[in-house]
Amino acid sequence: MNNAISVDPDVCNGKPVFRGTRITVQTIFEFLSAGDSMEDVLKHYPSLKRSDIEAAFAYASRLTGNRYTTEAVS
Repeated sequence: MNNAISVDPDVCNGKPVFRGTRITVQTIFEFLSAGDSMEDVLKHYPSLKRSDIEAAFAYASRLTGNRYTTEAVS
């Protein structure tokens, strides 16, 4: 993990959140993918910093860098 993102099974059902908040990484990515700018997101979530959102991108990059397969497991 990194200093900006945490995962705790007792917080938001274990989804990755920005440390010290209940704001999920997924929520921020949904805003960004819907066309909101990073500045818009930061206005809506003033407890976040630009570096937090950048850390979320790095976190997502590491997750998607894992090897995945579509083959069924028996």
